[in-house]
Amino acid sequence: MRIHDVIKRPLITEKAMTGSGNVYAFEVDMSANKHQIKEAVEKLFKVEVRAVKTLIRKGKTRRVGRRMKSKAMPDMKKAYVTVTKGTIDIVPRV
Repeated sequence: MRIHDVIKRPLITEKAMTGSGNVYAFEVDMSANKHQIKEAVEKLFKVEVRAVKTLIRKGKTRRVGRRMKSKAMPDMKKAYVTVTKGTIDIVPRV
């Protein structure tokens, strides 16, 4: 699996940003393991990773459309990455 396929996007939410300054949240591919995530973050952002925690959020059912049909949202895998050296600039400063 290529590095750019492992990490889909950073998660910029209030919960993810209020953590300590060296923990970052990413949405990752469902088949990626912790070793692949660590390698991808280190190569993409040029930082040293201490730990990776992953979790799978089950997709919820939503009611959409004019007839309010039920639709299942997809599952999502999150990774919380703890960095020892360096910082990741997820939100660029203006």
